[in-house]
Amino acid sequence: MSRRAAFRANTVARSAELVQMSAPAAVSVRQGLTYGLLGLPLAFVALPLYVLLPNHYAREFGMPLATLGTVLLTARLFDAAIDPLLGRLSDRLFARSLRAVLAAGAVSALVLAVGLAGLFFPAVVGSGALIAWAAGFLLIAYTAYSQLSIAHQSWGARLGGNELQRGRIVAWREGCGLLGVVLASVLPALLGLPVMLGVFAATLVLGWLAWTRAPAPVQLARLDRYAPGASLWRPWRGAAFRRLLAVFMLNGIASAVPATLVLFFIQDRLQVAPAREPLFLGAYFLCAALSIPLWLRAVTRWGLARTWLAGMLLAIVVFAGVAGLGEGDAAAFLLVCALSGAALGTDLALPGALLAGVIAQQGDSGQHEGAYFGWWNFATKLNLALAAGLALPLLGALGYTPGTRSPEGLQTLGLAYAVLPCGLKLLAAAALYFLIIRCPQPGRTFIPEGSP
Repeated sequence: MSRRAAFRANTVARSAELVQMSAPAAVSVRQGLTYGLLGLPLAFVALPLYVLLPNHYAREFGMPLATLGTVLLTARLFDAAIDPLLGRLSDRLFARSLRAVLAAGAVSALVLAVGLAGLFFPAVVGSGALIAWAAGFLLIAYTAYSQLSIAHQSWGARLGGNELQRGRIVAWREGCGLLGVVLASVLPALLGLPVMLGVFAATLVLGWLAWTRAPAPVQLARLDRYAPGASLWRPWRGAAFRRLLAVFMLNGIASAVPATLVLFFIQDRLQVAPAREPLFLGAYFLCAALSIPLWLRAVTRWGLARTWLAGMLLAIVVFAGVAGLGEGDAAAFLLVCALSGAALGTDLALPGALLAGVIAQQGDSGQHEGAYFGWWNFATKLNLALAAGLALPLLGALGYTPGTRSPEGLQTLGLAYAVLPCGLKLLAAAALYFLIIRCPQPGRTFIPEGSP
């Protein structure tokens, strides 16, 4: 056996041992909350950055939409591009010490709070200065947000455990994140931007303090320094990662398209009063949060991959008839939001847990989680960009204009909002079945709850 092969075999064996030893038999409420609470402000800040900020700059400062779009697109592409680099930085911090990870997290949290406040309350006047200010603070906020997110995700993956354990860990993070999304969607309209930013800052401090008391992952001391071939591209060497990422991206685009178009569908196709719009989004996210414990119970019987497949199929069945809805069908669409929100629970809690399993299979537990999550977050943000970049121009080319309600345009909107995502989701489900469920990897085990 070559020296490299021997090292690899030893690494895989030690990683497998860590998967079983590095986490308790079950995640207690206290442990889940101390780790997951930081997910609340991280999800909280995503809504203002992606949804509220464009409208704020257009209405309050009169920034032209073309200029605003260019600034936002450039910043988002930069944000996606640096995620793999931030992932490697996270690995180096973990190799140094957990204290270094938490200290870097504290700095990122402070920078993020300052960046978000600067974005919504610029201290400059004049169009040129405002554009430069917005671009600079977007880069600052995005970088701090990404570094903190990747480090937090890597911490959870390093806790290890079997499939159910990994699902519970991710579920706590994503469940807190859903609460953050709900808060971010309600507070600006009810209490204003200053209160929203104050609540964000307070929850960010509380989330970081809770993180310092979270279960500590077991580290492989200095293994990263001697690992052969440790690099930014390491995750791509494993076929299991490539297959999982392909499923994740297909499914992500399928989810991002309706997320991009939902307000157009509510306003023009259903013709619902603006005051009722939050009802649909609230039902969607609330049902997603409530469904996560139920999906975790399904994991004990089916495992992570098959449970995720069940969630995809539920989403397809629920969404299949949406293209036929129109004015007066608000109640039916509310039911669709509730059921599709329940399906969303699997998208939030299970893919990240599957990724943690892939990291263990590759023998990279305790060493390279940051590299994996850097590319994972890159894919997430690329999905959002692709959804907007594909769906919106396609709608315009096929005759739909926001605010107009021609029969042809509304039909196009229905097809883009419902039929296209169902087709993409069906492709994702097929990929999940054939690439992952039918191709189990050596070392991938599912241990039902209660097994010795």
